[in-house]
Amino acid sequence: MEDNSKQANLEPLQHDSDAFDDKRVLEGRRSFFLWLIAVGAAAMTTLLSAPLVRYVFYPVFAKTTSVSWSNLGKKSKFLSITTPVKQVVEIKQIDGWREEISRKPVYITKGNSKESLDGVQVLSAVCPHLGCEVPWNEAEGKFICPCHGSVFAPDGSLQLGPAERGMDTLPLKAENDDLMARYEYFQALLSYKKQVE
Repeated sequence: MEDNSKQANLEPLQHDSDAFDDKRVLEGRRSFFLWLIAVGAAAMTTLLSAPLVRYVFYPVFAKTTSVSWSNLGKKSKFLSITTPVKQVVEIKQIDGWREEISRKPVYITKGNSKESLDGVQVLSAVCPHLGCEVPWNEAEGKFICPCHGSVFAPDGSLQLGPAERGMDTLPLKAENDDLMARYEYFQALLSYKKQVE
């Protein structure tokens, strides 16, 4: 009789350990599936956030001014000029996601700068002193800045300050007999030409 009671006391313990083992297996499966769901969610979040991150940081890595060339007209018509000819070029600027087109005056003139082409060069109409627009003065035969009185020769070279350098020349190329110029911005108040990006 005593043996039966001992056996009866042992049987429930065995059933409890089976339930305990089943509970551990069930918790192991749950944790595995939770881990699997977490990894899947992290992967999906990463995949879906990549375009968003690229969109947000695009302006940081984008250039603010695109490099575009403007057509000034047939090169042959500028080979025989005697005084500077004013033209207006269009510049496409990109600021983040916004694209803006502005118009800037330039002067086509005779000269032998590094950027000249067959003795023709293009000058930025921006004064290298403080950025005023410099007009061609036909009566005087020179460029005279209306803001601070800097004077430039017809080829853009400095004749009288306060500017510390001559007018800035722009890159130039010929394409199918068309004269093409690329507008650039330069830092003011320097004795040498330094492009602003």
